[in-house]
Amino acid sequence: MFYQQIAQNKRRTVYVMLGFVLLVVLIGAAVGYVFFNSYVAGILMAVVIGGIYMMLMISQSTSVVMGMNHAHEVTSVDQAPELWHVVEDMALVANVPMPKVYIIDDPSPNAFATGNNPEHAAVAATTGILEKLNREELEGVMAHEMTHVRNYDIRLQTIALALSAVISMLVNIGMHSFWWGGGRRDNDREGGGYVQIILMVLSLIVVILAPLAASLAQMALSRNREYLADAGAVELTRNPRGLISALEKISDSAPMEEADPSSAALYISNPLKKKSMSSLFSTHPPMEERIERLEQM
Repeated sequence: MFYQQIAQNKRRTVYVMLGFVLLVVLIGAAVGYVFFNSYVAGILMAVVIGGIYMMLMISQSTSVVMGMNHAHEVTSVDQAPELWHVVEDMALVANVPMPKVYIIDDPSPNAFATGNNPEHAAVAATTGILEKLNREELEGVMAHEMTHVRNYDIRLQTIALALSAVISMLVNIGMHSFWWGGGRRDNDREGGGYVQIILMVLSLIVVILAPLAASLAQMALSRNREYLADAGAVELTRNPRGLISALEKISDSAPMEEADPSSAALYISNPLKKKSMSSLFSTHPPMEERIERLEQM
C-alpha cells in the first residue's frame, strides 16, 4: 500500500514543481510585457534572477534556515545522546550520511530537515519534542525527516523557497518600474488597440495574483512532501504506530514561539498552528488526514 502511495506522491511532486517553474516564466513574461514592453525581456530576467538566487540559496541553505529559526548545533553525542542516536540509527536505515544535528529552544514539539543534498543535510528538533516524545515516537519523526533527506525533498523545498522569492522580486521590479514611468507603449503600433488592451489587462492580472499563486504552489508542494515522508517513515521503521502517536502529540500543542514563517513549510507540522487563517492556506495537510493514511498502512 505505502509503495503505491510513495510512487503517486512522487509523480504529483514532479507535476507541482513543473507548474511552479512555468509560473515563474509566466510571471516574468507578464512583468516584461506590462512594464518593459517585451515579454522576452521579462522571461530572460526571470531566468537570470531565478538561476542566481537558487544557486545562492542552495549553497547556503543550512546556515540560513538554522539561523532564521534560532537553532544551535549539537557537536557531540554527549550534548543530546537520545536525539543523536535516533538520528544516527534512522540515517543508517535510510542509507544516507549522518546529518548535522541542531536543537531549537522551544517548548512546542516540532522538527524539520534542510540542506542541499544528503551529504550536506541537517535536522533540527525542538526541546519540546525531546521532552514529550518517547523513543518510538522520536524514531517515527526522525524517519520522516530522513525520508525528506533521502528523497532530496530538502533541495526541492529550497528551490521552492527561492522560486517564491524570485516571484516576489519580479513583482517588486515591475511595480517600481510602473511608479517610475515604465509600461508606457505606443498604441499606434501594428496589432495595437483592443488586442494590446486585452493583453495588458491579462498581464496585470497575472502580476497582481502572482504572490498568491506562488504561495498556493509552495503549499501544494509542501503538502505532497509531507504525505510522501509519512509513508517513507513507515517504510523505514515498519511501525506506523510510532509516527501516529508522535503526530497526535505534536498536533495537540501550542504554536512555536519564534518559528520563522518563511520556513514553516519545512517543519513536520505547521509551527504557526492556529495562526493560520484556514486549511486552504495551510502549509501542511490536515493532521487528521495524515493519521488516517498512516492507519491504513
